[in-house]
Amino acid sequence: MNVDGKPFRTVWWENDRVRMIDQPRLPHEFRIVDMASHRDTAVAIRDMTVRGAGAIGATGALGLAQAAVEAPDGSFFEYVAAAANLLRGTRPTAQNLFAGIDYVLKAIEAEGSDVARARAAAVAAGNAFADDDAASCRRIGELGAPLLAERPRVNTHCNAGWLAFVDWGSALSPIYVARRGGLDVSVWVDETRPRQQGSQLTAWELGQEGVPHQVIADNATGHYMAHGQIDITIVGSDRIAANGDVANKIGTYSSALAAAANGIPFYVAAPTTTIAMHTPTGADIPIEERSEDEVLYVWGWSDDGRFIRVRTAPRTSKGRNPAFDVTPAALIAGIITERGIVPATPEGIASVARR
Repeated sequence: MNVDGKPFRTVWWENDRVRMIDQPRLPHEFRIVDMASHRDTAVAIRDMTVRGAGAIGATGALGLAQAAVEAPDGSFFEYVAAAANLLRGTRPTAQNLFAGIDYVLKAIEAEGSDVARARAAAVAAGNAFADDDAASCRRIGELGAPLLAERPRVNTHCNAGWLAFVDWGSALSPIYVARRGGLDVSVWVDETRPRQQGSQLTAWELGQEGVPHQVIADNATGHYMAHGQIDITIVGSDRIAANGDVANKIGTYSSALAAAANGIPFYVAAPTTTIAMHTPTGADIPIEERSEDEVLYVWGWSDDGRFIRVRTAPRTSKGRNPAFDVTPAALIAGIITERGIVPATPEGIASVARR
């Protein structure tokens, strides 16, 4: 996708380093940062320098490839196993992270005890996983774009665009494909408290692609639905359970309820690496709780050019900060994957899940 007309991916491998867009600096500063070791890469996932299901999946895969490059010959497999555990522990909810790590581990294991071949296989697998994420998201766009022909006024929550994946994105990919195909689409962008991924990231992406959009407060979505100004909602997902329940950014469930009350189709877009067949229902999805500071403070740019934190709540107040919620399958019109649009049912999920 484009930044000032120049193509970029969200995360990529270069000279044994993982390079990525520094997402907390957006939309006010575009900066590329380098992760010199797998430990640095793990920190980048944990502190959300890189975020989004597909992007952290690819970052986890590339981080494990880094560990394979770093590992001493004499303790190669022990070093890699420890690195895999470190990377797995960075974020608990997004299934893509575990899929990426497991993909590289399998490539390493396939080479047996040959350390040199295992190193090369790890790097190849990390890059292949990232490429697959980009290709899957492009296909999601191609399959999802026809949904917008009769419903061009789209609502989305959080950021499920190319910044959340390696390229193209999931929920925004149908919008990009439709727009490049000449369809006059527009987007209602939920701000997505507390980290503002909608107003900071989704709005920035849409602007780079020239897509008309308006940022709205999270609790204004139902208002615009009730007044007939939203035709369809498409969101992303961090984990899809085997029964079709979906975990996504906190506030998604509220949007789904508002959509159901107003007869608006509510779609989820995600590559099949997001499906967790070992997770029976949404009740089994671990929900990450992040620091209360994200609720009690905001970050932004001051008029004199400083990136600063400001407290917005009383000093005596405490906060709670679940990062995700679960939308029941019954509220979902369909799940847009690279293998087709399927119902949010056990049968539908099983028909596209990776084996």
